Amino acid sequence: MVAPSVFILPGLLEDADAFSQQVDALRAITACTAADLTQQETIAGLAADALRQAPAGPLALVGHSMGGYVALEILRQAPERIERVALLNTHARPDSPEATDNRKRLMALAERDFPAVIRTLLPRLVLEEHLELASGAITEMALATGREAFLRQERAIIGRIDSRPHLPRVRCPALVVAARQDQLMPVELLQELASAIPGARLEIIENSGHMASIEQPEQVTRLLVDWLANPQRKTT
Repeated sequence: MVAPSVFILPGLLEDADAFSQQVDALRAITACTAADLTQQETIAGLAADALRQAPAGPLALVGHSMGGYVALEILRQAPERIERVALLNTHARPDSPEATDNRKRLMALAERDFPAVIRTLLPRLVLEEHLELASGAITEMALATGREAFLRQERAIIGRIDSRPHLPRVRCPALVVAARQDQLMPVELLQELASAIPGARLEIIENSGHMASIEQPEQVTRLLVDWLANPQRKTT
């Protein structure tokens, strides 16, 4: 059976470079592209925009962080297009008041000094031991995305709905990937997400923060390649 096209939905201030090592492996199996999630300021708008960009035919969605919110919205808007879904370092809850306040502070900072936003976020995105390895790639992606897109993305994230009531209606095979030391998306939130999706498979990446695809690329690549070949098989 021919594998479906892989369609990557990047997170906040990310682009396809967040998955550069995984893309190389996935393209040996099937087509693999990434969405531009910078032009809309609602999750529903980002999902509709992503669907316009998506290749024809069935899709294997890979959503990281904000991209996971978009993936859940795509599953509402066009479930017939999605053959399987992988949700990485994300969750299904709406923004908490505390998180919204933090985002608004970062948005205000971005208006004055956008590079300071990146410097503020970096220690929360990756483990300290991975900062030297990951900071260059993360900074380059963020600067390429830019301040205005960051503000749109933050408005979309703040306004997202609670996806938890919709999770039991997900019918495609689902892989949920958590990172053990993720400060932004604790394992418990990923466990909640996986337990609510029928038949979902939960995997936990060790020695990684929020940017698992960069911090532990081999582990993430192995999981995604296996998910593409065997979407419902649990690894050992």
